Amino acid sequence: MKKYNVTVNGTLYEVEVEEIGEAPVPVAYAPATEAPKAAPAPVSKPVAPKAAPKATSSGSVGAIKIEAPMPGTITKIAVKAGDTVKAGDTLLSFEAMKMEQEIKAPQDGTIAGVHISQGASMNQGDLLVSMN
Repeated sequence: MKKYNVTVNGTLYEVEVEEIGEAPVPVAYAPATEAPKAAPAPVSKPVAPKAAPKATSSGSVGAIKIEAPMPGTITKIAVKAGDTVKAGDTLLSFEAMKMEQEIKAPQDGTIAGVHISQGASMNQGDLLVSMN
């Protein structure tokens, strides 16, 4: 028999495990008196963030910035710089987690610039469209 300390849901147990080849022996479970020391956490190297996609349509950055809510791929762009939109109009569509999603205008306004192109990958927080 070999003895091990096992933690289950925060409770430490001392466990005896039968070795293969020996006659079956009942295994006893009892809470242990102290927890074993935890191994140090692995150290990971910092990863440099990827550069945001370049603007593909001419136009300035407007006062209202519409950013990517999650990573995905742009499947359709429904507006261009200079278009007038109303609150709730679809600005663009993207695919994320195998689902088609739409980004809608948060308010009435004019599109100042479209800062991503169809087929481009986007990361959360990337600037997609700006409005005035």
